Amino acid sequence: MNKALVVILSAVVLDSIGIGLIFPILPSLLRDVGHTTEVATLLGLMLALYSACQFLFSPILGVLSDRFGRRPVLLLSLAGAAIDYLVMAFAPELWLLVLGRAIAGITSANMAVATAYITDISSEDERARRFGYFHAMFGIGFIIGPVLGGILGDIWVRAPFLLAALLNGVNFALALFVLPESRKGQRGAGFTLDTLNPFKPLRWALTFKALIPLMAIFVILNFVGTVYGTAWAVFSEDSFQWSGLMIGLSLGAFGICHALAQAFLTGPAVARLGERWALVVGMAFETGAMLSLAFVAHGWVLFAMAPIFALGGIGMPALQSLATRQVDADRQGQLQGVLASLVSLAAVFGPLFFSFIYYSLRSSWPGAIWLVAAGVYLLALPLMLGIRRLPKPLPEGAK
Repeated sequence: MNKALVVILSAVVLDSIGIGLIFPILPSLLRDVGHTTEVATLLGLMLALYSACQFLFSPILGVLSDRFGRRPVLLLSLAGAAIDYLVMAFAPELWLLVLGRAIAGITSANMAVATAYITDISSEDERARRFGYFHAMFGIGFIIGPVLGGILGDIWVRAPFLLAALLNGVNFALALFVLPESRKGQRGAGFTLDTLNPFKPLRWALTFKALIPLMAIFVILNFVGTVYGTAWAVFSEDSFQWSGLMIGLSLGAFGICHALAQAFLTGPAVARLGERWALVVGMAFETGAMLSLAFVAHGWVLFAMAPIFALGGIGMPALQSLATRQVDADRQGQLQGVLASLVSLAAVFGPLFFSFIYYSLRSSWPGAIWLVAAGVYLLALPLMLGIRRLPKPLPEGAK
């Protein structure tokens, strides 16, 4: 495997572990720092703030990486994240912790730069498979992170922040000493305040007619993807009276199967079916799994269905690869920034929507949440089936 790809994927794993470390201990830390036991609203606001900062800054970091190169932007964001986690580890006041989560959201927007880097070093035929690796590595890190965070949090509630700082320091060292530059900055590139306008890349992306349906599908898939984090635990408790251990094991099984499918099945599926049909097949498996989940009567079935859910994971890398074909090489960072911001936008509104729906249906039929999710998912079907052979992007400035 390409050495640069191994390094960037290693960085993705470390980054996602660092992000996931914080989630198990955040409620306890808020109670400790905020001197209150009622933290549900504050926790929701903290998570929304994190996603909102990702939404605003992902396109900015993507544009900056196109203009000044991938490595400088990665180095700056990783250094900032390491310092920020150290500050949060010793934050004495609630406002400092809130500020720290906002900065963490900004620095985590560097995932847009990582995906742009993968685009730079991959041919068009390799991109879907390598995006599959990216999503798999991020998923693996997100499985490991909360487990480590829970263990360390039982020792000291602030310990996960120290490990997150250490992991970002390791990431910084990898980028500084091992990772080569994949695309040098534009000669004579300057910096203006207009560069920091997060909506300019979004407006730019909307000028590509072929990108608009792909972005709409991207939003729908990521919006529905938030239902698992929002409803899985409470659905399992209400339907099967599962303990925290069983919920954790089921999520772990789901995450492992998903990562394996994205790492090892995306490439063969795209090679045999093409990106468009790999996307459709992935959607079909996930929709079928959600429809089945609505009528599950026994908890063990959730474990049996993990591979079926996982097969739905081949769709996202195929979609991301399709999108890269619509933009020239000099704007891949900007495109990945836009896509990452759309993920964050879904992460802001998806949990609000699905939590409201779940608690509205909870007393009568908890499983109905999966029918609602499948219904939203099916909104992408006409867009998917409408994708034909997509034209090559025009040169910059051409009409």
